[in-house]
Amino acid sequence: MQVHAKTYQTPKGIVEGVQTKWAGFNILLVAGSKGFLACPAIDVDACEGYGVAAAIVESTPDNPIGTLERFSDRKVTKANEKASALGIKEGMVVSDAFALIA
Repeated sequence: MQVHAKTYQTPKGIVEGVQTKWAGFNILLVAGSKGFLACPAIDVDACEGYGVAAAIVESTPDNPIGTLERFSDRKVTKANEKASALGIKEGMVVSDAFALIA
């Protein structure tokens, strides 16, 4: 297993990305002080029960996010109520959503 980290600067502050990589599978997540964006392996509805703003970033087996460098170019495919309250919407470019969770 490998773990990678990346810092993204937004107009509203820094968010931090983490990638945990196993052979053939990755989990990617970028978090700020107000919430996080993640690959579809994370259950954002369950996070709502904990009061956490969370959204899913587009990724499929045929077109996975793959790396933290590709993460910011993707789009949001789902946001829980807390994330929606921050302004995160389906179809939003992830790099724009970073500023909303910073």
